[in-house]
Amino acid sequence: MAAIGNLRHRPLRRLTQLYAGLVLYGVSMALMITSGLGLDPWDVFHQGLSELTGLSFGTVTIAVGALVLLLWIPLRQRPGLGTVSNVVVIGLVVDATLALLPTGGPLGVRIGMLVVGIVANGAATGLYLGASLGPGPRDGLMTGYVARRPGRSLRLVRTVIEVTVLALGWLLGGTVGVGTVAYALTIGPLTQVFLPLFTVPGPERPSTDPVVPLPTA
Repeated sequence: MAAIGNLRHRPLRRLTQLYAGLVLYGVSMALMITSGLGLDPWDVFHQGLSELTGLSFGTVTIAVGALVLLLWIPLRQRPGLGTVSNVVVIGLVVDATLALLPTGGPLGVRIGMLVVGIVANGAATGLYLGASLGPGPRDGLMTGYVARRPGRSLRLVRTVIEVTVLALGWLLGGTVGVGTVAYALTIGPLTQVFLPLFTVPGPERPSTDPVVPLPTA
């Protein structure tokens, strides 16, 4: 895979894919929020903070991403262009999309929003991770922590962090529901489907080589 932050290999394809993925990610978040049927753990936390502070969902997402990115410093993680872009672009897009989407509506429409949002989120994850320009700040925190402590399980660390932010978000008023469960059960398989499709092969590896799935954003 092309080195993180190295744009010498297929820069146009990778930049286009990165920002298309981040925009789609923000749209997918807005669809799940508007459905009112439950969010992924980090977005439950973001929504809870938004309710507490009165700040927009996107503003909270950007602020939390920036704070998480600061935690990379003691872990000696190096962010890529995709990491920094993730912090800013997704928050701006989710607020813009929420302003355009109608709220409420029949249950069938809300279920459709949830399903489209989850599938789009999986595709968006494959797009921006496949560009190999840096993971999101939250995933980098998990992988960086495990890299510094090789004996720890990435799955366990991820579970502990996400259960913690889910519980905090729920206590703050974030929406936990069937969408939360559906996201947890499907985002892994969706990422495994989309990531190999969108991963840009590095110059040292032909496109037919297998791709190892990365953590979701």
